Amino acid sequence: MTFETSFQPRRELAGRVSGGFEITLYWSPADNGTSIEVWQPETGVILAFSVAPDRALDAYYHPFVHFLHASAEPFTTLAA
Repeated sequence: MTFETSFQPRRELAGRVSGGFEITLYWSPADNGTSIEVWQPETGVILAFSVAPDRALDAYYHPFVHFLHASAEPFTTLAA
């Protein structure tokens, strides 16, 4: 599932399914920013947050750890 958290175009760099979650890593060419989205199809909840580009791959493999330690930058939790 692809869900746009903003109106800026972004590119999917990687996607995987693990433990009932779909994890996607995105890159935004507009600001060279990276973000992670974790979608749980069972509940329809999407967790989205920005991550520093140098930590993007680690955040892709360990999204919940990075979410808990996210900086003060905005994040979004959405329910269907």
